[in-house]
Amino acid sequence: MAKEMQKGNLYIDQDVETSYQNGDVNKNFDDDGRDKRTGTWITASAHIITAVIGSGVLSLAWAIAQLGWVAGPAVLMAFSLITYFTSSLLADCYRSPDPVTGKRNYTYMDAVRANLGGRKVQLCGLAQYGNLIGVTVGYTITASISMVAVKRSNCFHKHGHEAKCNISNNPFMILFACIQIILSQIPNFHKLSWLSILAAVMSFAYSSIGLGLSIAKIAGGVHAKTTLTGTTVGVDVTASEKIWKTFQAIGDIAFAYAYSTVLIEIQDTVKSSPPENKSMKRATAVGVSTTTLFYVLCGCLGYLAFGNDAPGNFLTGFGFYEPFWLIDFANICIAVHLVGAYQVFSQPLFGFVEKKCHKRWPESKFITSEHGIKIPFYGVYDVNLFRLVWRTLYVMLTAVVAMIFPFFNDFVGLIGAASFWPLTVYFPVEMYIARAKIQKCSSTWIWLKILCWACLLVSLVALAGSVQGLAKSLQKYKPFQTPE
Repeated sequence: MAKEMQKGNLYIDQDVETSYQNGDVNKNFDDDGRDKRTGTWITASAHIITAVIGSGVLSLAWAIAQLGWVAGPAVLMAFSLITYFTSSLLADCYRSPDPVTGKRNYTYMDAVRANLGGRKVQLCGLAQYGNLIGVTVGYTITASISMVAVKRSNCFHKHGHEAKCNISNNPFMILFACIQIILSQIPNFHKLSWLSILAAVMSFAYSSIGLGLSIAKIAGGVHAKTTLTGTTVGVDVTASEKIWKTFQAIGDIAFAYAYSTVLIEIQDTVKSSPPENKSMKRATAVGVSTTTLFYVLCGCLGYLAFGNDAPGNFLTGFGFYEPFWLIDFANICIAVHLVGAYQVFSQPLFGFVEKKCHKRWPESKFITSEHGIKIPFYGVYDVNLFRLVWRTLYVMLTAVVAMIFPFFNDFVGLIGAASFWPLTVYFPVEMYIARAKIQKCSSTWIWLKILCWACLLVSLVALAGSVQGLAKSLQKYKPFQTPE
């Protein structure tokens, strides 16, 4: 029996009945006529941790190695403070014009439309959804590398650390894509809480294992070479390599804090009491502080353990060999975490496309109708044919792109550099200036503009480094070897 998609999709506008206009709000619905939101700052924190502590944490030891003891931790803390500050500004944009009682903005684009308007809405959409596509491709790469690392770890354990255990990533990308095809049928963000909590637990698990192994390596008495300025020109790298890798390291750190892209969508899952912006700011504080603690520990202890020779991914690089079973478990945790993280970043894109298609072809049964299917031990599951076809094609496309560009460090740096400035800094600051009606050339306005321009400069140099690294990796790429 078919029913209209409007009843099941978080991102489709719904008509608000007369009872809402009269203030008689049903206990099962919110003030906008949609199903009552049940999320809290705890579930929002889980979504944030799932989105933030991802593949980025694995490259931080390498990033610190390029920057050294002075610039490395300083850049980490700077990105942390900037992300927290701008995310707090963005949390106030969920409702407009008032952050507590105003009209809800269901997506990042809706918030930009309500506060800025004009061509900036299209620019935001291009940056946001381009970033989401890039992140899902990056997570497909990282998940496959972690799956391959399990086989490589067992191979090294069996045949010795000098064995050539080269394994193709492609079969594992296909496996990851098959899992995502199934999970992508989860209708919206409201149904993702259990997956985000599981993924957050996994992220803590593998980060803790990485920390523990780094501490054990340090305690073992093997002192790796570290310096205040990182890799040494003429010894570890050439002068040009030092510049490019420094730029790329900044991009990797920027990627490690990338979650502003989905902040509004996460906030739309939070119940309205206490006010959503208050809950989201609390979740942001918990999420950013927790991830920063892990980042500093993983980056600094990883650098201390491996020195200037730190691998691009210290759990799959191959930084650790023994105990092989613990390395296997850590990489399984990474893969499970990225299964959830992929969904956190893909759901806003799914919703955007489905909303546009629903508005464009409202009479199409293929797009709007859902069909109930009885599933044993679950009950009735509503299948929408358009959702099934389009989401499956999207997952397949990201897997194909990941097979073409399977370069972990270069890819995460490229995504981080391209998305950090517009989504984490520019739009939140511009919306704050517009909302607060800050006078042009006032001291507050000047400082906010300095922040914007400084972050733009950092993003541009990081982008240049990542593009150069990606081009260099493509030249050296051999299809049946595992890129780091």
